[in-house]
Amino acid sequence: MVNGAYRSVAVLGAGAWGTALAQVAAAAGRDVTLWAREPEVVEGVNSAHENPLFLPGIALNAKVRATNSIEEAAKAELILAVPPAQHMRAVLRSLRPHLRSGAPLVLCAKGVERGSLALMTDVLAEEIPGVVPAVLSGPGFAKDVARGLPTATTIASPDPDLAQRIVATIGLPTFRPYFADDLIGAEIGGAVKNVIAIACGVAEGRKLGDGARAALITRGFAELTRLGLAMGAKAETLSGLCGLGDLVLTCASLTSRNTSLGAALGEGRKLKDILAERRSVAEGMESAPAVVALAAKYNVEMPICAAVDAIVGERIGIDEAITALLSRPFKAESA
Repeated sequence: MVNGAYRSVAVLGAGAWGTALAQVAAAAGRDVTLWAREPEVVEGVNSAHENPLFLPGIALNAKVRATNSIEEAAKAELILAVPPAQHMRAVLRSLRPHLRSGAPLVLCAKGVERGSLALMTDVLAEEIPGVVPAVLSGPGFAKDVARGLPTATTIASPDPDLAQRIVATIGLPTFRPYFADDLIGAEIGGAVKNVIAIACGVAEGRKLGDGARAALITRGFAELTRLGLAMGAKAETLSGLCGLGDLVLTCASLTSRNTSLGAALGEGRKLKDILAERRSVAEGMESAPAVVALAAKYNVEMPICAAVDAIVGERIGIDEAITALLSRPFKAESA
């Protein structure tokens, strides 16, 4: 390590966000290995310095080198795990035999595992016991981050020295990580905001107006906060970059995969047709059932998330879901 920073970084997952984080690490001067399943991504990154499938049109730093060997990627001093949340367990299981003892690992996926209701840190604890966890979460679109546009994010870890080393490794004037110790807050913020973003997209697609979106963001933040606090998160984390900040960014722009998915649904398109056109995963759709199940487990009311779950599960029509939300009893805002 140089000045507390790790010299080499591996990014597991070459989707748009993983590729953007690889670009950040390379810009910070690190040797970067990007692990990808797709041969065309490996070829594109290594020969043309571009990810043709998930981040086309963005010129990548020559320090980013791609591989399809997870064993090779595991040799890096710092590992960022960036697969979709529902695939995190399988990736960590593949990584485990090759991981160096004591190697730090940063979880960069936003979601809750369906079935188990596990957060990504829970998945890590089960698959690779003994690793001190860290979570990277916060507001940022992959294309903006890859282009070097200003972005701030959160690095959460119970080990403050580890958090600061991660910040030293990938921090840039245009990529500003703030460290925290609240893993649950960082994870819940990232998972729930994706579900709320689908609701905001539906409102956009149905042309319900800016007031409806503002209401969904605000009441969605209340839902996010209720669940987070019930699970042991800190209020200041939930109101920070990885909670409120990420919620506002994701809900306010059709650049978000989750918001654009909701908008297409709101316009009346069928879910199967929307998904057939996409390579990237809309994490909110995958996490919605798990978020709603967590809410039931902790006895937390989350009507917006429940409506999204019912819509993407095709158990209820959009107009029926909107009517149900608008027909809820009036009550105090702090209730």
